[in-house]
Amino acid sequence: MQIKQALFAALILGLGTGASAQVKPEDQIKFRKAGYSFMSWNMGKIKAQTIDNPSSFNKDQVLAAANLIAATANSGMGALFGAATDKDVGSQKTRVKPEFFQQQDEVRKLAVSFVKEANELQKVAATGDVAAIKVQFGKTGESCKACHDKFRKDE
Repeated sequence: MQIKQALFAALILGLGTGASAQVKPEDQIKFRKAGYSFMSWNMGKIKAQTIDNPSSFNKDQVLAAANLIAATANSGMGALFGAATDKDVGSQKTRVKPEFFQQQDEVRKLAVSFVKEANELQKVAATGDVAAIKVQFGKTGESCKACHDKFRKDE
């Protein structure tokens, strides 16, 4: 299974060459920011219903949010980190550190971890087990935070 995940992450990150050549750097930054914002909003929905106010838990809403997170994680967002997106472009500002573009092995490792955890969150959300969802939500959040800690500039 790990080999499959590593190949998948390499594919996700490798898509950047072909797909990003068709999208202007300014748009790549805009699109990736939108994708991460949308995932964040959906993570917030899960947190609200499993941690902040478990009495509001709605399995269908949590599953829909988990589905979105997994779909975005698997969408090939690595293609939005193309050439010239390591700095602000036009009206689009980026918080990506230059190290992101220099440490691709580490990026791949973190991407594999995030995809794995997001996919697992989707599976666990489908069970409706709030306790299990909370645990997996934490793991997914930690895998996301690991990349932020290493490769995202503070505002």
